[in-house]
Amino acid sequence: MRDSSYRTLSGPGRDEITTQRSRFIGQAWPCATEDEALAYLRDVKEATRDARHHCYAYIIGKNEGTLRYSDDGEPGGTAGMPILSLLRAEKLVNCCCVVTRYFGGILLGTGGLVRAYTEGCRVAVQAAGIVRMELTCQDLCEVPYPCWDSVRYALDRLPARCQDLSYGSAVSFTLLTRSQDRDAVLRELEQITARRLVALEDGEKYAAWED
Repeated sequence: MRDSSYRTLSGPGRDEITTQRSRFIGQAWPCATEDEALAYLRDVKEATRDARHHCYAYIIGKNEGTLRYSDDGEPGGTAGMPILSLLRAEKLVNCCCVVTRYFGGILLGTGGLVRAYTEGCRVAVQAAGIVRMELTCQDLCEVPYPCWDSVRYALDRLPARCQDLSYGSAVSFTLLTRSQDRDAVLRELEQITARRLVALEDGEKYAAWED
C-alpha cells in the first residue's frame, strides 16, 4: 500500500542566530495552502519592516505540488534555495519558513550566506517541531460503565487516542486511530468488553501523530 502520510511542522516556531553581527531570525509555520503561506509572509514582513532581507521558501502539497522561494535581494542562490533545500531534506511539506536578516555591516560572502540562511531555517524548524500527518479514522464510541476501566487501560497501550470523553447513561468518547490500525484496535476493544462496545464510524481525516 502506498504511504499516504506526510511530515510537516507541529506549530509555529521562531529562533535566531547571529553571524558576523548580522541577526538571522528564522520563523516557520505549518500552512495548508499557498494563500496561507503568503499571508504569513506578509505578516512577518509587516512586523519586521526595518530589516533588510526577508528570504523564504514554502512547500505546499503532499507531493510537493507547489514550491516557491525568494532571495529577496541577497545574491542569487544564497538564501531562498538553502531554506528550500533544508525543508526538502527534512521531507517537510505544507509549511513555510522565512529568515529575516538585520545586516550587521560585515559582508559574509556566498558561502557564509548559504550557511547562515540554512542555519536560520534549521533553528526555526527545530523550534516548531515535526509531526507526521496520517490518515486517521474517527469513531464515536460508547461502553457501559463496568467496561470502562478495561477500555481505558487498553487505550494506554494501543495505537489509539481518546478524546471528548463524557459520562451519561454510558461512557462516551471519540476514538482516533490511524486508518491502518482501526480494525485491529476495534477488534481488541470489542473482545475486552465482550462485544459491548458500540462504535459508529464518523469519517476519516489527516491528524498529527508522533513522527
